Amino acid sequence: GGVEDVYGEDRATEEQFVTPWSFSVASGHSLLRDPRHNKGLAFSEAERDAHYLRGLLPPAIVSQEHQEKKIMHNLRQYTVPLQRYIAMMDLQERNERLFYKLLIDNVEELLPVVYTPVVGEACQKYGSIYRRPQGLYISLKDKGKVLEVLKNWPERSIQVIVVTDGERILGLGDLGCQGMGIPVGKLSLYTALGGVRPSACLPITIDVGTNNQTLLDDEYYIGLKQRRATGEEYHELLQEFMNAVKQNYGEKVLVQFEDFANHNAFDLLAKYSKSHLVFNDDIQGTASVVLAGLLAALKVIGGGLADQTYLFLGAGEAGTGIAELIALEMSKHTDLPLDDCRKKIWLVDSKGLLVESRKESLQHFKKPFAHEHEPLTTLLEAVQSLKPTVLIGTSGVGKTFTQEVVEAMASFNEKPVIFSLSNPTSHSECTAEEAYTWTKGTAVFASGSPFDPVEYEGKTYVPGQSNNAYVFPGFGLGVVISGAIRVHDDMLLAASEALAEQVSQENFDKGLIFPPFTNIRKISANIAA
Repeated sequence: GGVEDVYGEDRATEEQFVTPWSFSVASGHSLLRDPRHNKGLAFSEAERDAHYLRGLLPPAIVSQEHQEKKIMHNLRQYTVPLQRYIAMMDLQERNERLFYKLLIDNVEELLPVVYTPVVGEACQKYGSIYRRPQGLYISLKDKGKVLEVLKNWPERSIQVIVVTDGERILGLGDLGCQGMGIPVGKLSLYTALGGVRPSACLPITIDVGTNNQTLLDDEYYIGLKQRRATGEEYHELLQEFMNAVKQNYGEKVLVQFEDFANHNAFDLLAKYSKSHLVFNDDIQGTASVVLAGLLAALKVIGGGLADQTYLFLGAGEAGTGIAELIALEMSKHTDLPLDDCRKKIWLVDSKGLLVESRKESLQHFKKPFAHEHEPLTTLLEAVQSLKPTVLIGTSGVGKTFTQEVVEAMASFNEKPVIFSLSNPTSHSECTAEEAYTWTKGTAVFASGSPFDPVEYEGKTYVPGQSNNAYVFPGFGLGVVISGAIRVHDDMLLAASEALAEQVSQENFDKGLIFPPFTNIRKISANIAA
């Protein structure tokens, strides 16, 4: 009888459940096997005595700076990028502090290794380079037991989860269970660039099968060998997962959806953004970074957001996400209704310009951007007809900003803004060199993948990289610190404005509209604040 113990006060003094294999003090041999506390030869004489390490290590004592120098030297010897990736992952499993120290001090050199583009190749070959499991794998086999699976993870206080189902990894398509490289890479950036504790990060891959025939036939494939589950079966597993996450880690854990296919990405974000703290980097993160680039570009070309005409090539997750955020920011600063702001933004998809007459056949996320206009089928016609001041490419198809298109942009704009955002480099709509050459050096250019500086008629132009890594680490940190329980659009706008403010006059003089990556920790701290 009695009153039900709703808040667990009566049970608070009882023994709490502890995973039976956890132990409190690592020392001696086990300390050297524990990546979180292992410092290798950097243990001092006193530490070697206190932790029973005498004789287990060679007598030399080497500082962390010295270790860093040695490993960077070794990494630079590798000619194959994938070998660098494997070496970095080995280091992360051996000596976590050194791994993050390396990443923080050499961010511009190592970011492409632990993240795009090299992480894409790593995912494609994940089965054959797989050594020790990183993160949690939740598959259809675990249906009904997802909470138990979460409890198997040794850490209790998780702040950020990055989850993927591997259906649309970068521009590489369906990689199934091998998509795990993405959440692992993203979370190492949360720590290195945003300062979130590594133990508070949890990478998860949800394996519902794969439609990639090559993987199904591959004897080394590490996931379920079956076609992808869809419809009810899929959504039930995700529903169970989201509920288990909330039950196990509470209301304030940030769940970042990563590399889900278009149709699921929008549905999941719409469904769970009202009940969970969720964030989709492909839709919201990309949009926030691009908006920051535009706000910075306005300082170069003059005028406000509402004075421009925008034309997008590509109307998927990224394109519509960016368009919507531009409209929100415009409406915030001009008091125009959101619908009027959307009318300044035009999108071209694979079938041509989104117009009113096509509305019936469009997917729901494209509908708000279908305006009154005659139907046009090509990008060039759209550019000539609408005369946009800003051209943004999110199509995933390379070489689509042709010379005619770029020259047309330059013909009616003093400083045309051209963003070719598709990854990797081979899929970029145009290269930095093409943009500067075809516009005779007048373009304000940014790309999704890094390009080298371009020399044109004696002047050096440095193209900006619109990289999500500018926003999501600081964004995640801010969400976690503030104790927010939902993600709101205002937060994304604040992140964009904070990032745009970090661009200094000397950056503008070089043609950069994003700040250099070397001070990314400071940038992240400002975004979080």
